[in-house]
Amino acid sequence: MITDEIRKELLAHQDIPYRDFQMKLIPECSPDAFIGVRTPQLRALARQLLPREDIGQFLESLPHALFDENQLHAFLISGIRDFRACLEAVDRFLPYVDNWATCDQLTPGVFKKHHLELLDPIRRWIGDGHTYTIRFGIRMLMNHFLDEDFLPAYPDMVAAISSEEYYVRMMIAWYFATALAKQYDSILPYFTHPVLDIWTHNRAIQKALESYRIDDAKKTFLKTLKVSPSR
Repeated sequence: MITDEIRKELLAHQDIPYRDFQMKLIPECSPDAFIGVRTPQLRALARQLLPREDIGQFLESLPHALFDENQLHAFLISGIRDFRACLEAVDRFLPYVDNWATCDQLTPGVFKKHHLELLDPIRRWIGDGHTYTIRFGIRMLMNHFLDEDFLPAYPDMVAAISSEEYYVRMMIAWYFATALAKQYDSILPYFTHPVLDIWTHNRAIQKALESYRIDDAKKTFLKTLKVSPSR
């Protein structure tokens, strides 16, 4: 079966020092889940496997036992060129995503050409109860709706998310830091009249201060908008 073939291929590319590094970087996964295949090799394997007629067997064999299989799965989905097929594959996979790295590798290229059709799924994802589904939805809103398709309603959607999950709050901070870089005038009021929790508010400002896309004058002002935890 293709699933067995894929696992053998992954094991053939095992890098023990890289595996040990990943274990420390992604503590939410069991140490036994890591093989240690580097990202360029996973991308190359995904390109090789995607045209195969039997690749659906692997994509439907969820949940995977190994982190590297999940990473490969994310790269395979990201290469699907039919929007509906890609969306179905994303929805099938998201409930099984169990770490930030796999979530953030899931970046379907076909979504760039289907913004209007993507909005309803994004609303559904950010309203989900699963940490990494919410994180994925916020990232899709960040990736696709902060440029010419930006509307003020979109940051409102993100600001309205209520979660105590670290990886959701970090994604909210990342979204607003990126939004400050791309839509500064529209996003600044979220910080001059704070609507985010203090931790997320301050983390977003810190990430914005680290951005090369925000000029020094704006960074100087943003520093004054940090909120004391004792507020």
